[in-house]
Amino acid sequence: MDNLSDTLKKLKITAADRTEGSLEGCLDCLLQALAQNNAETSEKIQGSGILQLFANLLTPQASCTAKVANIIAEVAKNEFMRIPCVDAGLISPLVQLLNSKDQEVLLQTGRALGNICYDSHEGRSAVDQAGGAQIVIDHLRSLCSRTDPASEKLMTVFCGMLMNYSNENDSLQAQLINMGVIPTLVKLLGIHCHNAALTEMCLVAFGNLAELESSKEQFASTNIAEELVKLFKKQIEHDKREMIFEVLAPLAENDAIKLQLVEAGLVECLLEIVQQKVDSNKEDDVAELKTASDLMVLLLLGDESMQKLFEGGKGSVFQRVLSWIPSNNHQLQLAGALAIANFARNDGNCIHMVDNGIVEKLMDLLDRHVEDGNVTVQHAALSALRNLAIPVVNKAKMLSAGVTETVLKFLKSEMPPVQFKLLGTLRMLIDAQEAAEQLGKNAKLVERLVEWCEAKDHAGVMGESNRLLSALIRHSKSKDVIKTIVQSGGIKHLVTMATSEHVIMQNEALVALALIAALELGPAEKDLASAQLVQILHRLLADERSAPEIKYNSMVLICALMGSESLYKEVQDLAFLDVVSKLRSHENKSVAQQASLTEQRLTVES
Repeated sequence: MDNLSDTLKKLKITAADRTEGSLEGCLDCLLQALAQNNAETSEKIQGSGILQLFANLLTPQASCTAKVANIIAEVAKNEFMRIPCVDAGLISPLVQLLNSKDQEVLLQTGRALGNICYDSHEGRSAVDQAGGAQIVIDHLRSLCSRTDPASEKLMTVFCGMLMNYSNENDSLQAQLINMGVIPTLVKLLGIHCHNAALTEMCLVAFGNLAELESSKEQFASTNIAEELVKLFKKQIEHDKREMIFEVLAPLAENDAIKLQLVEAGLVECLLEIVQQKVDSNKEDDVAELKTASDLMVLLLLGDESMQKLFEGGKGSVFQRVLSWIPSNNHQLQLAGALAIANFARNDGNCIHMVDNGIVEKLMDLLDRHVEDGNVTVQHAALSALRNLAIPVVNKAKMLSAGVTETVLKFLKSEMPPVQFKLLGTLRMLIDAQEAAEQLGKNAKLVERLVEWCEAKDHAGVMGESNRLLSALIRHSKSKDVIKTIVQSGGIKHLVTMATSEHVIMQNEALVALALIAALELGPAEKDLASAQLVQILHRLLADERSAPEIKYNSMVLICALMGSESLYKEVQDLAFLDVVSKLRSHENKSVAQQASLTEQRLTVES
């Protein structure tokens, strides 16, 4: 280290004199010292004030330029040296050197800038202001087709520099995308896929850029899908495949790229991985199985990619995914159920799947997860059943297959995601009067619904419970169902639902309440009064923002409530006539007609 102090002193003098021979010797000593103890040597360099002199030594003509850039690259490996490098004014001359024709100068300059940018806002900002990124991208473009080792090494350094420059910085990543870095990197990957270091750099750069929404369109206009699948097929090592997965996952969120990946044969690769890893307990294999099956499900979220793989229900991919459902592997059961839910996104597919026995497979799967079951599997299987129940022709088939009985086994679940899907599945199934009546008389179900109507922490569960309560009344039109709901304390929730911010829910509540008033007003009278139904109806009619159907059904309900003495008295006290008479001139014909009828009823009764 004493030698180092001497070298630094000597360097100060020779740097000022520009004595090239002595300068080279001093720089070699510094590089040796850095190789032996980088951190300590870097501290000494910083303390000596020599960094400021380096700015003058970074000239394109000087023979020692590459060595100076190399020293800067070495010291900038230390976090504490990055800001001093910026403060010493090194960025601008380094960026100027990117215009050099000397490959060694370019290599060391790329390293120096890349290391200064690593995790350093100040470094990135200085390179940005000096315009370094565009020059590097232009270099990559012109070097792209060269396959000699020196050029490939330089491209690897430049890719690394751009990565450090933009890592986790959205605005700089957007800047690179606007400069057209994506097509260049994709081309680079295609030509240099045999070069492990360069390929790795491209993948990491893709991983960074792919997170940005604005990158997806650019990626979609390249042959990235083809290149990644080609690369994926060559990989045997887990780590390398994992790197490719990390790029594929964000890219596959884009529907156009989903289809490109399917057409490039990614699905076959994923199915092969699943087959290879399904029986292994090794941590890496379990992780890879999960990644592959998750990605498979993601590809099915695109309408075109999903339909292409469904192939009218005859597709080999669809058949393979079906075989995952009876598997003993939870991850595959989950992926299989999610895949079915994704295939079940149009009526044609749903009808085909129900006709071909999917429902029974899903019910068997759910039966395996009733006691201490896997919550994610329960949720996925219920999602699939809910989607399959949407086409009208499927409802009766699914009811006769015993779906409601299977679903009701999960009533005791305390997991909101499972509760939500259970409710959605039942609501989809009960269009038929008989099914609605059967479920509506099930006191256990109704009591649980009333309990969930108060699940304020879980808006989805609360909303679905209210909607199912209302649906049981609307579809059954049954006095027994209404009695069960009254006895379980469900009336107040239907009244609250009439004030929902969603018109569809308000409407469903009002229609259900009108049926209650028409069929079974006596037993419900007290609950309707204590829930302040009449006041709520007055508010809905007086509010100009209420939708026409809300005004219409509120008036129908007012008329139905006149059968109760106590509720009718409330109607009289609130001067409904004023509000209703104004609605006679409403632009909606149905509302205007109902207002006339309601006015007559109110006038006659009074």
